[in-house]
Amino acid sequence: MRTAVVRIDVDPDRILTPARRAAGLRALRADATGLCENPGVELRFQVATDDPATTVRDLVDACARAFGTEPVPGTVTFLSRGTDDDAHGVLAGFGLTGDVGRLPDAAGGFDIVTVTLREADLARVTESRVLTALEAALNAEVRLLLR
Repeated sequence: MRTAVVRIDVDPDRILTPARRAAGLRALRADATGLCENPGVELRFQVATDDPATTVRDLVDACARAFGTEPVPGTVTFLSRGTDDDAHGVLAGFGLTGDVGRLPDAAGGFDIVTVTLREADLARVTESRVLTALEAALNAEVRLLLR
């Protein structure tokens, strides 16, 4: 399961008073998990999820109840800890599935992550995009293998 960072603008029309915002934050803390402290207009939530779309919808609903506004979802990003789940999440973002493995580095340093993909899948997504995204998310050397 990956950790999503979900951003939601709870006051797109800028109608909340400081007191109403404070009350909404209190209500939201009682209703939703993962709220990060954020003094800005946009709230951030860190939530473990396998279904980001449902998570966003649920958080928007919770914000609407708490603030009495029509919140607008913002960008969703993901925290990465370099796990196999993170690799599978990156692949899912491209609509791909694959097998993730690890090899010990010959120099005794960090693992080398191997990702096995179907060659046909790379006909619609370039190998370089997948490789770059995996390396950035995992902060590791990645080798793509084709089957």
